[in-house]
Amino acid sequence: MTEKAERDIEKIYSNKDFAAKLRRLADALEEGTAFEIQVAGERIYIPATAEISMEHERSDDGEELEFQLKW
Repeated sequence: MTEKAERDIEKIYSNKDFAAKLRRLADALEEGTAFEIQVAGERIYIPATAEISMEHERSDDGEELEFQLKW
C-alpha cells in the first residue's frame, strides 16, 4: 500500500461554493454513500463509514466551528 505524505491545509471557499459542497456531503450522508471532494489539488475519498463530529472552540481571538470526518 502506498504511504501518503502528511498534510495540514486550510482552504477558504466562497459562501456559494461552500454551500454546494455541504449540499453534496449532506446528500451522500443521507444516501449512505461515499463522498468525494477535491481540496487544494488533491482528490479525497471519504467512505460512507466515516465518523462525523463537530468541534467548537472559543478564545480571546474568536470562535471556530469545525466539521470533522475521520476514517
